[in-house]
Amino acid sequence: MKLSYYPGCSLEGTALDYDHSVREVCLNLGIELVDIPDWNCCGASSAHMTDHEIGMRLPMRNLILAGKAGHDILVPCAACFQRLKVADRALKENSSSWDVPEYSPDFEILHISSFLTRPDIIENIRAKVTNQLAGLKVGCYYGCLSLRNPAVTGSPQWERPDTLERIMEGIGADPVNWSHKTECCSGSLTMARPDIAEKLVDDIAVAAHRAGATALVTDCPMCQANMEGRQLAKEGETRLPVFFATELIVAAISGSYPVKQQKLHLVSPDILLDVIGNKATREEAL
Repeated sequence: MKLSYYPGCSLEGTALDYDHSVREVCLNLGIELVDIPDWNCCGASSAHMTDHEIGMRLPMRNLILAGKAGHDILVPCAACFQRLKVADRALKENSSSWDVPEYSPDFEILHISSFLTRPDIIENIRAKVTNQLAGLKVGCYYGCLSLRNPAVTGSPQWERPDTLERIMEGIGADPVNWSHKTECCSGSLTMARPDIAEKLVDDIAVAAHRAGATALVTDCPMCQANMEGRQLAKEGETRLPVFFATELIVAAISGSYPVKQQKLHLVSPDILLDVIGNKATREEAL
């Protein structure tokens, strides 16, 4: 299988580890990722909040470039996925108004979690696992952008999603049933109103802890950074590490969790080491 790949800006910066884990998962599954040549920023969130036309033309350019390859586009970042889907919808409705003479794409825009839960893909993941993450109780956290607005994203279960839960079950982890998995983490306010950001993050972390979670798992780089960073003001047992779903898939397939990956977390990921119980990983950490 060959897919066009749109990493977006976050996965080449603050979430570089997310990009590495996505690529490693696909390599293990026999999926060839081909970066969209000369891709550009999708405009989230600075462009579309500043100038509507710029916010539309940036993702449109990526779609036109991807169309030349003709492969489905894999998008790990929730914000990038949202902007590409908005642009795709606008072009399908009236491409001529955007000076695009013809837009009849022969591809799908695939969000990473929806793609990984396709029956053949999830079975392939299960078959590759060497170390079930049994005992890792996770709160699957979706945030806002990969699901809403469903008229744009096409999400069939935007209020009660289950893709992350199915991925976690596939690698042996135990997703908890909890109340805040689609609540906003205040990513857009994290710099302007840290007081609001800390309150919303605290509400999410407390709800996950109350449900029995010892960690959170997400597929959004903004949510991951915000949820871990804003928890640093917290004390006690409700401070939870936030893992990328693909990060945990790699750990379950490889059976280890390298120190270089551990050091990227702002909240200690020791709970994963306890679950993996991998001697080599522990010795490396000493």
